[in-house]
Amino acid sequence: MKWSEMFTSSVGKKWVMALTGLFLITFLVVHAGINACIWANDGGVMFNKAAHFMGSMMLIHLVEVGLFLGIFLHIIQGYLLTLSNQAKRKIGYQVPMGNKGSKWYSRSMGLLGTILLLFFILHWWHFWVPARFIGHDELTEVTYNGVAMHNMFNLMQFTFQEAWVVIVYVLACISLCWHLIHGFQSAFRTVGVSNGKYNKLIQQVGIGYSVIISLVFALMPVSMYLGWVK
Repeated sequence: MKWSEMFTSSVGKKWVMALTGLFLITFLVVHAGINACIWANDGGVMFNKAAHFMGSMMLIHLVEVGLFLGIFLHIIQGYLLTLSNQAKRKIGYQVPMGNKGSKWYSRSMGLLGTILLLFFILHWWHFWVPARFIGHDELTEVTYNGVAMHNMFNLMQFTFQEAWVVIVYVLACISLCWHLIHGFQSAFRTVGVSNGKYNKLIQQVGIGYSVIISLVFALMPVSMYLGWVK
């Protein structure tokens, strides 16, 4: 397959979706691990140190560029595939197949992806933009062992005192869960990891991963709002 076909052909678009999806799946593990530091209940010390470490390393900044490119490529190719599939199915089945043909979340990846895109914009505005560019009144500075850093924990506590923000984040996490359940096994199938031996295992691991990752992200704003972490 030529490089140009990776972005123009149907098979190429699926490969781009799979590779960027696997990259984002890996990133979510790291992100969830950092977020989990809030449950140390140490006033945000562990979380702030972890966030500072990730935000100050040059290598991480390079990976961050790749992350944004991966997200946008994933979104663009996803929309192109959705439009292509809709164009091919202008004449629908005489009898609706429902879940016999495919699961509802498999047919709704475009909708779930759109919800996640809107959530990403809100999430970046809440945390990434203040930390990198414009600052925030609640983004104070703390010093640990002589190293000054942003108090991201304080910003999180402030952000998640709004009930509507917590509700939006939880709904986004539910959308993320369904998106991952389909995307996890679909990505492995696209790259060729698909046979009778591994399909069941990949499906089970994918469901477990999707639920755990989404639950960790959802519990973060809930824990802040209910005062479970301090």
